[in-house]
Amino acid sequence: MHHRNENESYNYVSNMSRRESLKWLGLLAAGSAVGLTAGCTKALEDDGAVSVKEHWPDLDIKPVTAKGYGQDPNLVMPPESPWPLTLTRDEITLVALLADYIVPREGDIPSASELQVPAVINEWVSAPYEGQQRDRIKILNSLAWLNDESKLRFNMQFVALNEQQHRAILDDIAYLNENTPVQFKRIGKTFLRFKELVLGAFFCTPEGCKDIGYLGNVPIAGDYPGPTSEAKQHLDSVLNELGLSQYAYTD
Repeated sequence: MHHRNENESYNYVSNMSRRESLKWLGLLAAGSAVGLTAGCTKALEDDGAVSVKEHWPDLDIKPVTAKGYGQDPNLVMPPESPWPLTLTRDEITLVALLADYIVPREGDIPSASELQVPAVINEWVSAPYEGQQRDRIKILNSLAWLNDESKLRFNMQFVALNEQQHRAILDDIAYLNENTPVQFKRIGKTFLRFKELVLGAFFCTPEGCKDIGYLGNVPIAGDYPGPTSEAKQHLDSVLNELGLSQYAYTD
C-alpha cells in the first residue's frame, strides 16, 4: 500500500492503457458470476429497504448509454475506448487506497494498486452491461458512504484520514456477519462486492496467480494433482482475513 505522512496528498494515477484495462475487464468477467450481458433496466432497481438507523447516499446515478462490444469480447485486441470511464480522480484514488487495504504489498508480491487493479475496477463500473451497472450503483454509493462516514466521525474525507482512522471505519464494514450492527449491514454487503472485484482483478494478473501458487498453462505428467495443502491453507487464511471465508477451499 502507498504509505504517506499525514501532510502528504495522495493521488493515484494509473499508467494502464484503455486497451489493457479492457482486456482485464474481459478476463474478470470471464471468471465472475457477472458476465458481459446487455441491458440495464434491472440494474437500477434498489436492493431493499434501508434501516432508519443508517445513512445511505442514494446517488442519482445515470445508466451508461454507450454501446457495448458484445458478449464475447476480443481479449487480445479489444477496442481502444468503447465507452467513457466513470471514476473521477478522487474516486479512483479512494478505490486505490481501499484496494491496498484488501491486497497490500507482501514481500515480492505487489499490492493491488501497483498491479493497476483500480483501473480495472474503473473499467468495470463504466461498462454498459447489466451486471456491471448493478455493481456501478453499489460501488459509487459505497465510495460516497465512506466519505460521508469519514466526515461524520473525523470531519475529513476518507483519503485524508490516517491509517488508524481508516481501520476504525473499515473494521465496522469489512467483515459482514450476523454480529454486524444493523447500520453497517447495507454498506457491509456492498463492500463485500467491492472486495470480490478487487480480488478477482488481482488474481487475473500473473503476480496474483503467483501469490496462490498457480503455475498457468503448463504440461503436467499424469493426472492433475491439485493445489498443495500449503496453497489451500494460505488461500483459506487470506479469504478468512478478508471476510470471504464462504469461498474457502473445499474438497
